[in-house]
Amino acid sequence: MEKPAAVSSTAPREETDSQPLPPGWRSYTSPEGLKYYVNSCSKETTWRRPSLLAESPQRPLARQNSSPYANGCHGSTKTSAPTETAAVALRKPTINKQPPGSVSPAKRQIKEVKETKITINCVTFPLPGEGPEQQLLKPNEWSYCDYFWTDKKDPQGTTSVAGFEVLLQKQLKGKQMQKEMAEFIHERIKIEEEYAKNLSKLSLSPLAAQEEGTLGEAWTQLKKSLHDEAEVHLKFSNKLHSEVEKPLLTFRGDNFKKDLKKYDHHIADLRKQLASRYASVEKARKALADRQKDLEVKTQQLEIKLSNKTEEDIKKARRKSTQAGDDLMRCVDLYNQTQCKWFEEMVTTSMELEKLEVERIEWIQQHLRQYTTLRHETDMFNQSTVEPVDQLLQNVDPAKDRELWVKEHNTGEVRPVDMDI
Repeated sequence: MEKPAAVSSTAPREETDSQPLPPGWRSYTSPEGLKYYVNSCSKETTWRRPSLLAESPQRPLARQNSSPYANGCHGSTKTSAPTETAAVALRKPTINKQPPGSVSPAKRQIKEVKETKITINCVTFPLPGEGPEQQLLKPNEWSYCDYFWTDKKDPQGTTSVAGFEVLLQKQLKGKQMQKEMAEFIHERIKIEEEYAKNLSKLSLSPLAAQEEGTLGEAWTQLKKSLHDEAEVHLKFSNKLHSEVEKPLLTFRGDNFKKDLKKYDHHIADLRKQLASRYASVEKARKALADRQKDLEVKTQQLEIKLSNKTEEDIKKARRKSTQAGDDLMRCVDLYNQTQCKWFEEMVTTSMELEKLEVERIEWIQQHLRQYTTLRHETDMFNQSTVEPVDQLLQNVDPAKDRELWVKEHNTGEVRPVDMDI
């Protein structure tokens, strides 16, 4: 049999008293240290120790409707804890040693639960200011596992988006941003390729090809530097493609979205199970209220007229009321177990998404830094292409150019003289 919902993580233990428990009975300890007993066959729960000598009805255990999330911590129905989660103390429920089938105490306890907790979209939360202050699972880290438990209203306010769905949307947005960055780098590559093409074409231009002397040499070197610079930019564009654009495009391919859908379906299924368990709790709560009302009516009839038939009806009504209380306890227990499972999966999965986001950012950072490295290298290579031009320009000598030109193109150094009569 599953442990009652509000019980702490103390495991069932063998009876330490001298007298053994009757067959089918096991003992447990409540968060307050009070011992109670559960019959795995009849599903009966009681505060009174069962006896081998007496078969009298046992006093049922008061219904506990405490959520294991009252202080942001999952229940104890599982032995394994969520990955990297901090241990946070549970809120201790108020013990009411009245059976769930009794009329006024059960109603009073339901009222107390409603005043300290609230259920939103089938998930139970503590009301503000109620119980001990919750501690973050990963303090000072702004971790995903601490801030996405409630659902969020959409901008129109017509529907709500689950906190986990917000995390998934962040992942999809990150994938889109990564794709757009790759497109941006692709446009940059196209500019570099076009620029290299134009530089190479311009280096072949015949303009000013007839310039002579030291200035002509500098001019020829300048045009050649355009061809060298074109090669530099072409290599830059090729490296941008292989070392920046391609990694951005191929990082987490098509399977990534499929993996996100698996996460989404898994958490969504748990929420559906939780909604189903919550519906069962509400149904059992209503059934208990109906049985209590029936018991109260029959009790009033007994006060008016005493008869054996009325007493039998009261006993029957009391048994049904007690059974309804036990059913409610089991429904609440199943609800808490399901909420515990959802809690654990939310913690582990949200932390996995957090890890994926860190990896994405670091990956993009790495390759954008590679872009700046390549850009610096391109500048250095470009500088090397103009250094010979700069050197030749410093050596330009108008007098030398004049000498060379005169030697090649002179028409004679004999000057004219006056004519004789």
